[in-house]
Amino acid sequence: MRAKMEQKILSLAAERTANKLQEFLQTLKEDDLTNHLKNQAVKGRAVGALLRAIFKGSPCSEEAGTLRRHKVYSCCIQLLESGDLPKEVASEIVGLLMLEAHHFPGSVLVELANEFVGAVKEGTLVTGKSLELLPIILTALATKKENLAYGKGELNGEECKKQLINTLCSSRWNQQYIIQLTSMFKDVPLTAEEVEIVVEKVLRIFSKLNLQEIPPLVYQLLVVSSKGSRKNVLEGIIAFFNELDKQHNEEHSGDKLLDLVTVPSSELRHVEGTIILHIVFAIKLDCELGRELLKHLKAGQQGDSNNLCPFSIALLLSVTRIQRFEEQVFDLLKTAIVKSFKDLQLLQGSKFLQNLVPHRARVSTMILEVIKNSVHSWDHVTQGLVELGFILMDSYGPKKILDGKIIETSSGLSRTSNQNACKLGARILLETFKIHEMIRQEILEQVFNRVVTRASSPINHFLDLLSDIITCAPLVLQNCSSKVTETFDYLSFLPLQTVQGLLKAVQPLLKISMSMRDSLILVLRKAMFASQLDARKSAAAGFLLLLKNFKVLGSLSSSQCSQSIGVSQVSVEVHSRYNSVANETFCLEIIDSLKRCLGQQADVRLMLYEGFYDVLRRNSQLASSIMQTLLSQLKQFYEPKPDLLPPLKLEACVLTQGDQISLQEPLDCLLCYIQHCLSWYKSRVMPLHQGDEEEEEGFYQDLDDMLESITNRMIKSELEDFELDKSADFSQSTSIGIKNNICASLVMGVCEVLIEYNFSVSNFSKNKFEEVLSLFMCYKKLSDVLSEKAGKGRTKMANKMSDSLLSMKFVSDLLTALFRDSTQSHEESLSVLRSSTEFMRYAVNVALQKVQQLKELGHVSGPDGQNPDKIFQNICDITRVLLWRYTSVPTSVEESGKKEKGKSISLLCLEGLQKIFSAVQQFYEHKIPQFLRALDGTDKEGEEEGEAGLSVTQRASFQIRQFQRSLLNLLSSQEEDFNSKEAILLVNVLSSLSKLLEPSSPQFVQMLSWTIKICKENNLEDASFCKSLMNLLFSLHVLYKSPVTLLRDLSQDIHGQLGDIDQDIEVEKTNHFAMVNLRTAAPTVCLLVLSQAEKVLEEVDWLITKLKRQVSQEPLSEEASSQATPPNDPTEKAIIVQLGTLLTFFHELVQTALPSGSCVDTLLKDLCKMYTTLTALVRYYFQVCRSSRGIPKNMEKLVKLSGSHLTPLCYSFISYVQNKSNGLTHTGEKKKKTAAVSTAMARVLRETKPIPNLIFAIEQYEKFLIHLSKRSKVNLMQHMKLSTSRDFKIKGNILDMVLREDEEDEDEEGTATEHGRQNKEPAKKKQKCLS
Repeated sequence: MRAKMEQKILSLAAERTANKLQEFLQTLKEDDLTNHLKNQAVKGRAVGALLRAIFKGSPCSEEAGTLRRHKVYSCCIQLLESGDLPKEVASEIVGLLMLEAHHFPGSVLVELANEFVGAVKEGTLVTGKSLELLPIILTALATKKENLAYGKGELNGEECKKQLINTLCSSRWNQQYIIQLTSMFKDVPLTAEEVEIVVEKVLRIFSKLNLQEIPPLVYQLLVVSSKGSRKNVLEGIIAFFNELDKQHNEEHSGDKLLDLVTVPSSELRHVEGTIILHIVFAIKLDCELGRELLKHLKAGQQGDSNNLCPFSIALLLSVTRIQRFEEQVFDLLKTAIVKSFKDLQLLQGSKFLQNLVPHRARVSTMILEVIKNSVHSWDHVTQGLVELGFILMDSYGPKKILDGKIIETSSGLSRTSNQNACKLGARILLETFKIHEMIRQEILEQVFNRVVTRASSPINHFLDLLSDIITCAPLVLQNCSSKVTETFDYLSFLPLQTVQGLLKAVQPLLKISMSMRDSLILVLRKAMFASQLDARKSAAAGFLLLLKNFKVLGSLSSSQCSQSIGVSQVSVEVHSRYNSVANETFCLEIIDSLKRCLGQQADVRLMLYEGFYDVLRRNSQLASSIMQTLLSQLKQFYEPKPDLLPPLKLEACVLTQGDQISLQEPLDCLLCYIQHCLSWYKSRVMPLHQGDEEEEEGFYQDLDDMLESITNRMIKSELEDFELDKSADFSQSTSIGIKNNICASLVMGVCEVLIEYNFSVSNFSKNKFEEVLSLFMCYKKLSDVLSEKAGKGRTKMANKMSDSLLSMKFVSDLLTALFRDSTQSHEESLSVLRSSTEFMRYAVNVALQKVQQLKELGHVSGPDGQNPDKIFQNICDITRVLLWRYTSVPTSVEESGKKEKGKSISLLCLEGLQKIFSAVQQFYEHKIPQFLRALDGTDKEGEEEGEAGLSVTQRASFQIRQFQRSLLNLLSSQEEDFNSKEAILLVNVLSSLSKLLEPSSPQFVQMLSWTIKICKENNLEDASFCKSLMNLLFSLHVLYKSPVTLLRDLSQDIHGQLGDIDQDIEVEKTNHFAMVNLRTAAPTVCLLVLSQAEKVLEEVDWLITKLKRQVSQEPLSEEASSQATPPNDPTEKAIIVQLGTLLTFFHELVQTALPSGSCVDTLLKDLCKMYTTLTALVRYYFQVCRSSRGIPKNMEKLVKLSGSHLTPLCYSFISYVQNKSNGLTHTGEKKKKTAAVSTAMARVLRETKPIPNLIFAIEQYEKFLIHLSKRSKVNLMQHMKLSTSRDFKIKGNILDMVLREDEEDEDEEGTATEHGRQNKEPAKKKQKCLS
């Protein structure tokens, strides 16, 4: 029966007209059609033709047809949802239904859509296949213009669609169909508002899904975002994963048991990686999405939002693979990194800011977290990481080299942030290198390329990175050996410093790879014969490095050497016996190659002697060969006859080529290193060979005899023997003068070397110490002659001591013996040296020189000068002695006894201590606890139980108390006995030590209170001392609380001391700080307080900017805005208090009769900054006034205060400055010559230049106050008096008067010989100037 029905329907449908088909369909019962459809479809038979026929016979123009069509449509939807249909049949039905949807009237479409929404709400969907029809139905509905019944009212098609989407998004979605429902919206035309509704709904669902379900949903969401609301999509995704990361980190850092219930790290990272790929793919297709991402992250970076997080940074780094965004992304990341470091630095330097701004995660930490996370197959991030690392190192590495020193071009705050950014770049590359194998080759290539191609700029940071990379994975680099050997080919063309750094870095590789070592040796041998001096130096450096690092069998252990080889190379020593035997031959070959250097320039020879000493201690088996080489070299310049004076052939050490005179043999350095090699050999090697035959030991006896003979003959020699007496020529302009200078330098060097040799072999013998003193007298005589000659000539070398050849270890031992050795048996012999104040002063001066070298270069000259550990040990010993000497023998005691020229020893000791405390904090920050223990004398001995737990703060505080006592003693002395130099040094020492105190500790507060007390009670008219003491006060105060009240008090003192700009007003003297007096008030204290006020304004400005960005990121609704920044926001309150107190500070200074010059100039600039900051605050409240909360009362008070206490006085001060300038100009014209007048005018111009800027700043402030008054409906201008001082109208009568005066003056100055025309010319110039 049903089969016939179907055949009839199909045959009628084949006719041209559908009338008969319509009539037949009307005769059928309602359920017959639908039941037949169901049966056929479920059996898997094609129902497409039947459906087409039914729809053809059910036109929407008739009500019955519409109903039938609706019923069949609904039936098909149910069929699709039942899940009983075969796949092909279901697809066919969906296709047909899609085509027919547009024929429905609007009311039916609304009903159909409501059925879908109802099914979603109730969760009755089974397969979700029918959801493919919903976008078609909604699209069709949107095209209906007529009003349709919807709910209780009537809406047009577009509005109905909006309501349906609203209802759909407000209902709960079954987890199973979330992706289908989201995907559906991509086919619906949506308005911006509708897209926002959909996006918000999907983002809310994220937290309810399993991790693995999120990537496909994000993909669909990104497709929907092409219709709009891109910002919300990106914001939502980033915020969700940021929160997820935080939870994950908290759970992992907390109880380990939680790991059982949390998501594994690997799963989370893989999901994040997939989502990042989806977003990058979407950005490739939709550039607008990329632009939105950058805009969103830039806004977040400026404000306080959490936009920059590990996830968003990883996303940005992946986006760098898209060429059009690459540069913008790296610029964004660079800015964010440097800003993060600057903000951190600003916070660390101000307690005021620390109390207001919460601690936030640093961008650098986030980037390092991205590297750690990238191990989970984030290959798309690694390339960006590598590029970012190199960009940071290239952009923020050191920029210039001057005289071998690296010069930083940027200023203080940015310099440190730049250095940190460069270090971060290196860290990024190192960590990425460790984790990702595929990128290693590229990192190495880029590092090597920079080392080779950037010869002129400093590349220490790249060499350090290379060293770290090789240390962490030397075996990995064997695969890149070709790149390393290729770099070796350029060694001859690179600067010496680069070569040394490079070879030191690759040294572990030379132990692993024989081929690499052979390549290097070939290159070095070629370089040894090169014509360039630097190439030959590089060859010598390379060979010496090889000698040091290839141990010969039987050599002493590396613990006795200056540098350890490193743990990573332990694997190399597998065949150590074979290596050691082979190494000996290899090392002897190298020594033969190096002997060629003995005939080269002085610089190469010097490097060789220094290197031999290091090699000897690393490879003691080479001692014989090295010592013989040095001995034969010395014999060339040694006079063997025992009675011949002088004992050395100085002529042979100087090379004369035409007019050019140069040093050929650094004989003093040769002797120096021979002495050290000999000393080391006798103390370390000989005790082990006591039973051996003495044949081989002949060389050391020869050397001892020679040094002894040189000593005796040097003592007997007079300056005339060297032809270096007072009558000799020492000028730098003649060849004889240059030669004499070189010879004098050699003789003084030899004396120093012999002093050290004789002291070390003396065993506290009185005779030896007498010889030491005689040698010093020889040194001193020559030094005095040179000083005298230099004093007469133009060159000021008198006070500059040439680099001493004494080793730092010897200086330490000598000072200990001179000042601390109280052994009874040593007393008599040491009294010989102690009797000479000059000698003791010389010893302390050399110690100072060594510490100065350390501060400037990071190392010292002489043996072990490059070994940080030994330098540190020597520094500790020297500090202990200097500290004892200074505290035991005060300067006042020493100076009252003897009146000798030059600084006293105690003062030199103090100077040394000041330099040492500064250098230790610069180079040995990590060893400060050990350093302070050494000063207490508890470093080596077992610490007492009570001292074991002492903190750095407690130990530093103990040292501080000693120096405080010294300063108090100095201040309590008579004014004529006050030693300004000593006082300044003491304050500098206290300043250095106070940096070691924890700002929250009671010791810090105590130090601050003490400093304030000193400033309050001491009235010294010493500007330099006042400046250093005030600097100490401010540096402590900012770490305790804001210094604004301190500034206000000081400004009152300055006003009291200097008087008022109105001479009729008598100012009451406040005397908060006795240190502020007539001599110190200006410019010293005035400039200091203004500079401090500038810093406070900078901090306030930073806070206002932060608040403004916060407000700009909040929603515009009134409720949200009023919640965002509560009326009693502590930051706002703090800003207003700071500015209010600063206002009273400026109120005092603008009434002060400041002297012309820097004080007036700086005050005008700072006033300008003050008004700019006030304007910024007014503009912030202009933004805030969008909310209903209005302006706080304390802001109104601040505005009132500025109108009554500052602005009118600023104009008075401007008049005062201009009148003073005019007075200066007119008196200058009458009394001085034209040149003097022009100088005065230039100064006046300089002083008055900031005046227009200040007036503009005041006007801007008043302009924005007017705007704010209108918006807030509060009259803020009632306290502001508009001044007439800003009227720049030229007053004719005054101008004529000035011009007449000018002409009269010129007539007076004119001489009889000059023509009238010449007299008139300057007047014309004046006229031009005034017009």
